[in-house]
Amino acid sequence: MNIRCELTIYVRVERGLLGMGSHMNNEIIEAQGLTKIYGNTVMAVNQISFSVKEGELFGFLGPNGAGKTTTIKMLTTLASITAGRATVAGYDVRKKPAEVRAIVGIVPQEFTADDELKGTENLLLAAKLHHVPNATAHERSKNLLKLVDLEGAAERRVKTYSGGMRRRLQLAMGLIHSPKILFLDEPTLGLDVQTRRNIWNYIEQLNRENGVTVFMTTHYLEEADSLCHRIAIIDGGIIKASGSPAELKEKLGGDVLTIELSDGPDMTSFFKTIRDVSEVTKIGSAYKIRLSRIEQDLPIIVEGATKKGLNITGIALARPSLDQVFLEITGNSMRDNERNGDSYAQRVMIERLK
Repeated sequence: MNIRCELTIYVRVERGLLGMGSHMNNEIIEAQGLTKIYGNTVMAVNQISFSVKEGELFGFLGPNGAGKTTTIKMLTTLASITAGRATVAGYDVRKKPAEVRAIVGIVPQEFTADDELKGTENLLLAAKLHHVPNATAHERSKNLLKLVDLEGAAERRVKTYSGGMRRRLQLAMGLIHSPKILFLDEPTLGLDVQTRRNIWNYIEQLNRENGVTVFMTTHYLEEADSLCHRIAIIDGGIIKASGSPAELKEKLGGDVLTIELSDGPDMTSFFKTIRDVSEVTKIGSAYKIRLSRIEQDLPIIVEGATKKGLNITGIALARPSLDQVFLEITGNSMRDNERNGDSYAQRVMIERLK
């Protein structure tokens, strides 16, 4: 019975059934038919439409050259929009660029801090560029350096920072003017696993405790799965699917529960009668059960086996991965796209240089 309780609790937490907050009601970013063409020939972003709710942690998942960075640049006024429309916090990006820039923070892939300046000096410079009053800027810089664990390195020149420290400073610089929306373009690119997870913690804290809406791009499957409330899978400039990680995985047919039972009657027919069970395979004493709503079906499965006098000797849950989802939707795994996607990215870059 302990197995049942522990697995049920795990499933509820894993699927986010505790909720993401009642504040995520209003759409703070909206795009309709957003398109970017470089040089009149290369379609970098192809008529994409999506929305992001206030307080949400939203991710664009796709390989290099998929159109992720170009989308961020259009939404933050750093690149012109070829066609379509986008609004950020109610402001039309084309018509109200100054208003948009005032309420967004941007952490680009490229490192933009000055190596010759100290950590604090870079933050104060970023504050000045955003017209933050001096007294407010000094107070915020102290708080942000504490948030990203750089207090001890605040008076060191940035050229002495490690890669992880630079990323954390970049994150603080993007927050110095207290933006309503934070845009993160591949925020953990090239970092080691431990540093990457530390960055994840900072992002989650900002979203959870400060209510900052986060729009991030990534090609790390585990990053999108762990952090994002919802994701949009983008490939070749086109959004192929969107939804929560759990919703996208469920489209593959649900989870696979493996349950091992002591000797007794065959339970295959009983398991197949459960509403959300789509497939049952018996291998020896183990049953592999594919089902879509395990948090509701698990108690029924356990109770049914118990009533037949069977003991549960083993139980395991396997969930579909985002790479399987990506493969199903695009026809290629994320890794295949990473190996073969440079040609698309290179075509875009070549066209930009013409």
